[in-house]
Amino acid sequence: MMAREDNRAKMDYSVVVNRLIARQMRDWDMASANYEALASAVTRSLHLREAAITLQFNPARRISSAAAIDKQSLARRQCFLCSEHQPAKQKAVLWGDHYKIQVNPYPIFKRHLTIADLRHQPQRLSGRVGDMLSLARALPEFVVFYNGPQCGASAPDHAHFQAGGKGEMPLPDEVAHATTHLLADGDEGFIGYVESLGRSLFTIETSTQRAAERYALRLLDLLPVPEGAEEPMVNALCWWNTTSRLWHLVIFPRRKHRPACYGEGEGHLLLSPGAVDMGGLWAVTERKDYDALTPEAIQALYDEISMSRQDLAAVINGFNQHWEDRQPI
Repeated sequence: MMAREDNRAKMDYSVVVNRLIARQMRDWDMASANYEALASAVTRSLHLREAAITLQFNPARRISSAAAIDKQSLARRQCFLCSEHQPAKQKAVLWGDHYKIQVNPYPIFKRHLTIADLRHQPQRLSGRVGDMLSLARALPEFVVFYNGPQCGASAPDHAHFQAGGKGEMPLPDEVAHATTHLLADGDEGFIGYVESLGRSLFTIETSTQRAAERYALRLLDLLPVPEGAEEPMVNALCWWNTTSRLWHLVIFPRRKHRPACYGEGEGHLLLSPGAVDMGGLWAVTERKDYDALTPEAIQALYDEISMSRQDLAAVINGFNQHWEDRQPI
């Protein structure tokens, strides 16, 4: 059964979600066992330029890192985000008219949520930026994140976000203090890009959802779309600051899904980076990979999968021109 909530009322979804998590830890033995294992997971820290990286040895995440996402494999398997294919013990609360919030049974975070569309629709961000911002506002204890269909999503055929409790991913704290090169700003906030954290990223900070959404959609319009795809390759993080009452949205433009070293066995790394990895928290499923990773190796992975400086410069120039041709926010 799915607990139906009145989403039109003013609700504290953190309270609702924390109750859901507590019930699932009590009643769903498989998820409870995975969260108990996470509590004792081995971690270590690396430093990358001005950024901190946390490595987490997490074998349970192998199901995501090794997921086959080609069209043939997707067509053969049952979608694990569709309610009819989920375990009877996996419960949910509704958010709005189109989403369900559930406990992710293969966690990276102490509180890890999956927020999936009730309908089986392809993973896309451009029509859901407003939803992401609204979710961040409704879940102020969490960072909401998005993995593109070719950028870490293990269910690219079913639209969804995820969310993790604040304080475990390094980048949200770092981006607030990083040098930001402004592309556009106004009374409601700004959009800029950051170069000092080891990977390409754009950051948006606004006091209104309207401004954040418009900045993000303008950026998405300018990012290149790979041949055969329907949207740019991106990961995104979003959170709401209850003190400053500002939205923060970070978009990572990508050029590659998995690194050339992806795979199992000697000489390979079973790493399929998504939004959390781009945010500085790497869930590593193989012990040999966990032991082998160095700051230089992480930097090489970011360089390989992130948008190149040349392409980034073209997007920045295009944004400047795009901005001059339109009314300011």
